Amino acid sequence: MKKIKNFFEDFGAYLLLMKDVFRWPQNMHIFKRKLLFEIQTLGIDSILIVLLVSIFVGAAVVIQLLINLQNPIYPDWIYGYASRKTMMLEFSPTIISLILAGKCASKIASELGTQKITEQIDALEVMGVNTPSYLILPKIIACMISFPLLIVMSIFVSILGGALGALSVGTLSMAAYVDGLRLEYTSMDLVFAIVKVFVYSIIISTVASYRGYSMKGGSVEVGVQSTKAVVQSSIIIMIFDLIITNLFM
Repeated sequence: MKKIKNFFEDFGAYLLLMKDVFRWPQNMHIFKRKLLFEIQTLGIDSILIVLLVSIFVGAAVVIQLLINLQNPIYPDWIYGYASRKTMMLEFSPTIISLILAGKCASKIASELGTQKITEQIDALEVMGVNTPSYLILPKIIACMISFPLLIVMSIFVSILGGALGALSVGTLSMAAYVDGLRLEYTSMDLVFAIVKVFVYSIIISTVASYRGYSMKGGSVEVGVQSTKAVVQSSIIIMIFDLIITNLFM
């Protein structure tokens, strides 16, 4: 019963914080500058890890398909088709979002938590600044802008990685792989991936921001709340993955 009570208390505090976050910025010039800074730190700085994971997993998926679907009854185009569906519908939007949750959620929570325990947030509030909107809103919007773009990049790179995987095995021609990629392509697959990531970006940024902003205690609590931000956002992502998949499919 205590855990249920704590859950509803946290959820209520989360909603109250979000009510203050989504308010019109007090100074648009400062807001735009902070937004660009957050896009740099949360989005652009995540490109390398997204590219590395995407290219290697894309290659691994195609190699696994070639190993496990070696049967004369399967046409050659099935490997490209199956890898495209896997990358677009599940791997890039969900798995990459979990990696971004580990990188960005911990960063957001630890940054806000450090500002909280060093009383920087209290100093801003004394000056009349709406700290939830000033500190959190740029992070949320930066994630909403950056993450879908990162996922589109991940899809493209993972498909290229799949081509490298096919070349490394040598049993699948590039013509057959490309035919599979082009077979029955529908733009709804890309829309589905972008919608999922858009929801995930809100989850990651808001949960991490709540964990950091509501932090109490000393420096040890920064690590605790950062871990909670990553774990909770990852769990919520998997729950919404099931919900959104059922709604679309």
